[in-house]
Amino acid sequence: MIKRKFGLGLSLMLAAGTMLAACGSEEDTSTENTGNGGDSGEATEESSNISVAMVTDVGGIDDKSFNQSAWEGLQKFGEENGLEEGDGGYAYLTSTSDADYTTNLNNLARRDFDVVYGIGALMQGAVEEIASQQEEQQFAIIDEVVELPNVASVMFKEQEGAFLAGVAAALMTETGKVGFVGGMEIPVIERFEAGFKAGVEAADPSVEVDSQYTGAFDKAELGKTTANRMYSGGADIVFHAAGGTGNGVFTEAKERKEADPEANIWVIGVDADQYDEGQIGDQNVTMTSVLKGVEMAVIEIAEKTQAGEFPGGETTVYGLAEDGIGLADSRGAIPEDVMTQIEDFKQQIIDGEIEVPETVE
Repeated sequence: MIKRKFGLGLSLMLAAGTMLAACGSEEDTSTENTGNGGDSGEATEESSNISVAMVTDVGGIDDKSFNQSAWEGLQKFGEENGLEEGDGGYAYLTSTSDADYTTNLNNLARRDFDVVYGIGALMQGAVEEIASQQEEQQFAIIDEVVELPNVASVMFKEQEGAFLAGVAAALMTETGKVGFVGGMEIPVIERFEAGFKAGVEAADPSVEVDSQYTGAFDKAELGKTTANRMYSGGADIVFHAAGGTGNGVFTEAKERKEADPEANIWVIGVDADQYDEGQIGDQNVTMTSVLKGVEMAVIEIAEKTQAGEFPGGETTVYGLAEDGIGLADSRGAIPEDVMTQIEDFKQQIIDGEIEVPETVE
């Protein structure tokens, strides 16, 4: 097991490596994933295997979006490095409320995982609190910045991917009205909203955007009722950035499509490719999804840590230029001529000709 000791020589760590590898916590068995776990003693100094774990925000591990993407990243890293699910390998804890954040972070730190990830901007305060108390434990946070030497921070330019979604929506709408459903009104979601509106404006200023926040990431019923109001109000394309709440947007769209197979009803997904969420019979209501490289970011931090280069105190930012943001394959939903225009806007953003706003003006 590798553990970066801040302020101590690496040679001291290597000397103690064998002893540390044999250590493991048997006090807490409350992981949501119940695998027996790998034996951390199997990791040699030559293989430099590390253990990794994450705490979800309230969206849950199966939100089909942000948290799920992070977990898939840990699973992929674990499988590629011969780790098993559980202590000494890779694991997660689910937060059912914000009161769980500090408890879960402490739990995983006590179980001696090399890197403990806090997934989501809502965990900033908890990560900062626990990391300042446990200075020798390595943490990572996704979607926020914690300026401590034992925390690696990851940010995304969500506005850039959302801009492309806005272009697609503006060029594809038949009603001249589209919708945006946000979860909580926090900076990361506001970046999605700002980018989406800017993209619509750039492609067709005459298109109206109905923007609403549900105030939650784990309330599919709120996503459904919000989407119902939008579709009933004339929107034919709805982009959601609402985590698990967005599942309700898909439910509403699919119900409408089932009732009228000829209806021009679409959803633009978020964070991961949500094509499967839009499937209804032989039709699909997912136009595309704004991809966010959470899986990639989680893996890169783990790989750097395994190489002895944990990026503590650093903030890594991913955008279109870094291939950390993009649009999912539309599978034919977006015609080639529209895709050509989207690609043109994408290149202008990468080249710095278009600077996408982070806040709604």
